[in-house]
Amino acid sequence: MNNVLIIVPAFNEEANMTALFDQLCKPEIRSFADILVINDASRDMTGNIAKSYHVSLVTHVFNLGYGSALQVGYKYAVRRGYEYVIQLDADGQHNISNIAHIYQCLTTPDGGGSLPDIVIGSRFVEGSESFHISGIKRMSINMFSWLIKRMTGKKITDPTSGLQGLNRKAFTYYSIYGNFDYFYPDANMIIQMLLLGYRVEETAAVMHERTAGVSMHTGLMKQLTYMMIMPLSIWTVFIRVRRGLQK
Repeated sequence: MNNVLIIVPAFNEEANMTALFDQLCKPEIRSFADILVINDASRDMTGNIAKSYHVSLVTHVFNLGYGSALQVGYKYAVRRGYEYVIQLDADGQHNISNIAHIYQCLTTPDGGGSLPDIVIGSRFVEGSESFHISGIKRMSINMFSWLIKRMTGKKITDPTSGLQGLNRKAFTYYSIYGNFDYFYPDANMIIQMLLLGYRVEETAAVMHERTAGVSMHTGLMKQLTYMMIMPLSIWTVFIRVRRGLQK
């Protein structure tokens, strides 16, 4: 067993799975990382494709949502004794070249000898490669970045990035009931972890536009719903954490 677990939450991603896992299962990745797919009750061949690559697979009977799928992965990592988790989406947007880079960031001390607890792959820091983002999505990213800065003092350029690396301390905390958002774990979780004293850093990432399948945020109504729910979740997290710190 390696000390790194790659978690891939997937829902109806059969159109992207083969291309992604042809890359993920190359020796340069498998030499230092194991792979876990969380099949969130897909109605297509997502689970069967994952099985064909001989990776670890957990399949939900019911669709529980993106956050729940990730938390299952964290629990798995805790129980199996992994030291690091790197999570990426199954839609093929996250280039696998990011994996080794994020692992290096997690394990390389800064000038003061400190290591990050969470590393976020960002589309917006110097050196990143990304694609065109819709006006509504860019507006929401800017809004959540502003909220994070106001509430924590930390500048995070890409709070909605699903490409993240976590050390054992961070993913163990996330694995505990009530510590992780089951639906939209984005800016709200970053604020929570920063307020709790976890070190959160960003690094440049290479990302591509989705070429097949449907994003969970596709459609104007879904995007607007997300933009309404997330500020409420952020405020709830902020109050809960502040009250906990004051006890």
